[in-house]
Amino acid sequence: MHCEGCAKAIEKYLRNKEGIISANVSFSLGKAFIEYDERLNEKRLKELIKEAGYEVEEGKKSFWRAIFSLILTIPILIISLFFYRKELNVILFLLATPLQIFAGYPFYRGAYFSLKQKTADLNVLVSISTTSAYLYSALSTFFFDGMVFYEASSVVLTTVTIGLMLEERAREKVGETIKKLIELKPKRARVFRNRREEEISSDEIEKEDVVIVRSGEKIPVDGIIIEGFATIDESSITGESIPVDKKEGDEVFSGSINMSGFFKFRATRVGKDTFLSQTISLVEEAQTSKAKIQRLADKITNYFVPLVIFISFLSFIFWYFITNAPFPFALTISISVLVIACPCALGIATPTAILVGISLSAEKGILVKGGEYLEKFAEVDTLVFDKTGTLTKGKAEVSDVIGDVLQVAGSLASKSNHPIALAIYNEAKRRGVKILEVKEFSEIPGKGIVGKINGKEAMLGNRELINSKIGEELEKEGKTVVLVYFDGIIGAIALMDEIKENAIEAIKKLEGYEIFMITGDNRKIAEAIAKKLGIEKIIAGVLPHEKDKEIINLQKKGKIVAAVGDGINDAPMLSRADVGIAMGGGSDISKEAGGIIIVKDNLMDVVQALNISKATFSKIKQNLFLAFIYNVIAVPVACGALYPWLGFILRPEFSAIAMVSSDIAVVGNSLLLRKKLRKTD
Repeated sequence: MHCEGCAKAIEKYLRNKEGIISANVSFSLGKAFIEYDERLNEKRLKELIKEAGYEVEEGKKSFWRAIFSLILTIPILIISLFFYRKELNVILFLLATPLQIFAGYPFYRGAYFSLKQKTADLNVLVSISTTSAYLYSALSTFFFDGMVFYEASSVVLTTVTIGLMLEERAREKVGETIKKLIELKPKRARVFRNRREEEISSDEIEKEDVVIVRSGEKIPVDGIIIEGFATIDESSITGESIPVDKKEGDEVFSGSINMSGFFKFRATRVGKDTFLSQTISLVEEAQTSKAKIQRLADKITNYFVPLVIFISFLSFIFWYFITNAPFPFALTISISVLVIACPCALGIATPTAILVGISLSAEKGILVKGGEYLEKFAEVDTLVFDKTGTLTKGKAEVSDVIGDVLQVAGSLASKSNHPIALAIYNEAKRRGVKILEVKEFSEIPGKGIVGKINGKEAMLGNRELINSKIGEELEKEGKTVVLVYFDGIIGAIALMDEIKENAIEAIKKLEGYEIFMITGDNRKIAEAIAKKLGIEKIIAGVLPHEKDKEIINLQKKGKIVAAVGDGINDAPMLSRADVGIAMGGGSDISKEAGGIIIVKDNLMDVVQALNISKATFSKIKQNLFLAFIYNVIAVPVACGALYPWLGFILRPEFSAIAMVSSDIAVVGNSLLLRKKLRKTD
């Protein structure tokens, strides 16, 4: 592919074929992501791409084509600039012809299939401009006495070919994160099979295999440690630079490195299901998705090439027929217009910056599911944080017991999986309290538990379930108070949920944004926690299934909302928000509702994700400005706008250099984003 237009041509061709469900082609990555049904297979997909005019895995053809073009172009330039005589036109023709065929072939092929798809791209511009110059020169050589433009057609083809090769190298640097992630997986691994240790390919590991990892080795798949302990570097997965100590029962992830120690683990996720594979897939798919601003740039690009061809034609008409300029002069200007116009810079302005932003986010343990989420997050003015498990650790512990109610509470709690119920049950077991049999057990969502113990009614829940003021003073301290009713006696149990590390710092860093805390707790508890965090706006007493309605209410007021939650219980809220951010994505990242997943469960990463989003879209605006301003200045200059005053026209070969330079400038500017963001770490 030579430009973003090539990617769009392949997409358009594939999407019109039966059996293709979806097709997204990334010029920046040089990859196609295709969803298809049972009527197609990989071999047929490659055939379809070939039918569209492109090859899968062309290897180093572009390099050798550039070398061949350069070898022929140098003597053409030397003869044309220093030793030119009309008698040498035949030699120039013999040098330029193979170059026009060999170097021009990919452009001709691309132009043919582009026009077949009723689109126009860089291939069309290069094909028309170089062919015009070459054909006129050939006719001048053999049929009439006129100027020749062999050096123009040759330099344009060579410059564009070399420029595209350099641009490809630059784009490879932009996408280096994926390559680094792929390299994290070891090629070989040791497993315990048939009562002995065997070394096999990492791809051959199966679920339930026992894998052996020694000091200094990479972990090949995900699993649970069953023997031994180790200090593991998980920086490639979580972005956390400090190694983590792991012991029996702890989870380990593919791509992390055993810094010291020896352990065996049982494989739980292998192949494409591992955390590393899911991360790679997520990042690749995200980089092919298009942000709103990119779709706008694509629309402009669709009209750009036909407009340039029209301007080129008008320029020729103006200079040749209206000003009576010589034919070679008018042709030179017409060709320069075609060559200098650059749809590529417009096409790659957005995807290259998004590619850097998403890749850098992944390195820091922030997984972004698409460019549209980066774009929207940069526009956010309101952030809504769920309390439990997001701002707090979500592991409540019993701090106070009012009345002799722990046995009843523990018995009721033993029947529930709710975090508060589990905390009460664990406290009862810790104190050696006997658990009683509960009959007619029932859970009331958002309120509590009811049942019968020894034939008497028993209840465990909030003030909506049990009407009492007992324990209100504890709520002012930010504790969650659960009321207990049994046989006419009312008591209470208070639980404390610790605020997460970095939560207060993260909220401070978000100064200037409208911050809300949303919780199912009553207002008194919510206010106590919010005060500690420095959050002024609270949405309290909201049941889990009602949280998305609160997001809608904010959106109706014109707010652009990012919601931050745990990604499971808060899924409706995260899906409803303009940007959903799932904290602690864990191992099964593909099922999260959030458009952005924070792997480390660190709230400072929300701030970092916001900074990356803003920096990325600032860079996109710079890229688009560079691309637009280049074309706004370059096209009129190529049309001969300076000639009446300065006697200056831009030759096609210099136009080609300018065009390629604009492409490389845009890619280079995107690479500066990586440098800028790393400096701010």
